[in-house]
Order: sequence, then structure tokens, then C-alpha cells
Amino acid sequence: MALPKRKTSKARRDKRRANWKLTSPGLVSCPQCHEAKLPHRVCTACGYYKNRAVIVVK
Repeated sequence: MALPKRKTSKARRDKRRANWKLTSPGLVSCPQCHEAKLPHRVCTACGYYKNRAVIVVK
């Protein structure tokens, strides 16, 4: 099996992990109630999806 010749330094290791960022979800506004919602999902505020009532929200 291959083994590393030198110890990987902390700087080199951390440079590799520099791109592990969390991204915020892309939100869109609902065309019915203008609340923020995830795209391609039923609006949790009004229950509409593609201009149709899909679920009843109290």
C-alpha cells in the first residue's frame, strides 16, 4: 500500500477544506400570498401550488 512521504501540514489540510461552505436555500415568493417559500413546493402559508389550492391551511 502507498504511504505518504511527509505529514500533511495544517495549512494544506485546511486549504482543502476551505470550500465546505453551507449555502442558503433559494427562496421565491408565493404568487398568491407573497410569502417566501422553496421553489417547486406547496406554499406552507396558503396551501397553493401552481395557482391551485392543494392543501387546506387553517
